[in-house]
Order: sequence, then structure tokens, then C-alpha cells
Amino acid sequence: MTTLQDKLARIKASFAEKAPAEARQIMGRSTEDLRASGILDRIPKLGAILPPFELLDTENRICSSDELLAKGPLVLSFYRGLW
Repeated sequence: MTTLQDKLARIKASFAEKAPAEARQIMGRSTEDLRASGILDRIPKLGAILPPFELLDTENRICSSDELLAKGPLVLSFYRGLW
């Protein structure tokens, strides 16, 4: 069985093979800047209990974490979009 970590490692290796050196350098610097900022110390850890929240769903309706949790476990995924 392939783990998420294995899949991410393959994606990273594929990027390293195909991306121009300048792009790899920019990405590397940006990653190091984020680490140096202390952001990793402020993110919720695996298994952390988050406060209740509300977001808009794909049909622009309010969706609450409490309502979703009432149906079972909740997994969050963040998509950075196209920039």
C-alpha cells in the first residue's frame, strides 16, 4: 500500500527533475523562509481539536463543523488555488 508520504515524495522528485533550476531555487528559498518564520510552531498538530467554525460550501451555503462532526469524523483539506 502506498502512503501519502510516498506519493508526496514522488511528486517532489518529479518536480525536481522537470522544473528549471531557477524555479527550484525560488521554491526552496520560499520553503526555508516559511520555516524560519515559525509558522510550523503555530499550525494545529495531528489530532488537535479545533474550535467550531463555519465555511461556505460549493453552493455558497454556510456549512458548520459542528453539523459535519455530528455525521462522523471530519477531515480538512486546503487547496491553495492557482497562483
